Amino acid sequence: MSKPEVLRIALFANTDWYLFNFRLSLAKRLRELGHELILLSPDGEFGLKLREMGFDWRPLPMDRRSLNPFAEARLVWRLARILRDERIDIVHGFTIKPAVYGALAGRLARVRGRVNAVAGMGYVFISNSLKARVLRPVVKTLARFAFDSRRARLIVQNPDDHAEFVGAGVVRPERVHIIPGSGVDLSRFAAVDRSRGADEPLRVLLAARMLWDKGLQEFIDAARQLHGEGRRIDFLLAGDPDAGNPASASAEAITGWVEEGIVQWLGHVSDMAGLLATVDIVVLPSYREGLPKTLIEAAGCGLPLITTDVPGCREVVSDGVDGLLCPVRQSAPLARAIARLQDDPALARRLGQAARRKAMDLFDEKIVIARTLAVYQEVLTA
Repeated sequence: MSKPEVLRIALFANTDWYLFNFRLSLAKRLRELGHELILLSPDGEFGLKLREMGFDWRPLPMDRRSLNPFAEARLVWRLARILRDERIDIVHGFTIKPAVYGALAGRLARVRGRVNAVAGMGYVFISNSLKARVLRPVVKTLARFAFDSRRARLIVQNPDDHAEFVGAGVVRPERVHIIPGSGVDLSRFAAVDRSRGADEPLRVLLAARMLWDKGLQEFIDAARQLHGEGRRIDFLLAGDPDAGNPASASAEAITGWVEEGIVQWLGHVSDMAGLLATVDIVVLPSYREGLPKTLIEAAGCGLPLITTDVPGCREVVSDGVDGLLCPVRQSAPLARAIARLQDDPALARRLGQAARRKAMDLFDEKIVIARTLAVYQEVLTA
């Protein structure tokens, strides 16, 4: 039997936090299989943590908000030189900008396989701002050149994104794979047995980057409404603002809500499993997702979920089966859903149990990683 080929693989993301939070399990598995890895992202505290774990993480300067074509071209050329000098066999880019730039640089460096994972359509496709509308056709053109190649594969996380990329003529359907998210370690995010006391407030959590398009305003408005009704509910926010995203809320705005008594702000939480063990409901009123890891982690813990009926979120939640779906950009239905679960603990328990079963069937990280490795094999033999 021939010895398996040792591959040199570059994982490229727009933040070191993304690599650490979403792709650490993939990196560990690739290392276990004997492959050689380079992890690339802009500088940050999580890059040092990756190095402490023995990974070859390297900072690659990238301004996520840059519109300077010369600076962006230099970035692609610098990335191509790294890929060529390191004799990379597969470059795997995550989120729209690293996916496009990784594929372009991979073409320049003659990398054998270019895998592009797009977790949602991102700001350019969600926002209706003038800048987003101007950038949209440019990004689509670059994406078509980057993704629609014999030696490239696109990974999306839900059928809506699949239909959009194929329908826009960006990539042929046989070159697109749907893999639901980055997966969750269901041994760590295990079912919790939390018994809330009769006098204890309901604890409702929104855990995400503090972006307006995560439904922050709707969450705050729902909290105001339910507090006004005299309901005993603690509303929690977990996550930090994202200065690199135009849709980020400011720390001042969040602090204002805290001072008003609407929410508790926990900031970045490193132990999400520990936090989820202390809450009763997880909410994500997002405008659009790839496949939200927060909801999958909460599902693994057997918690009832409330989210919006939008791409990505409805792949995790079937309304009335394993969670509740609400109309997007509306706070009143969100408030009613939270109140419904507070008033009907048996329903909340049933939805949480069903969410756990779905997570085990579809979202276990072992399943996701195996399917990702199959894409690697396909692109190398194309």
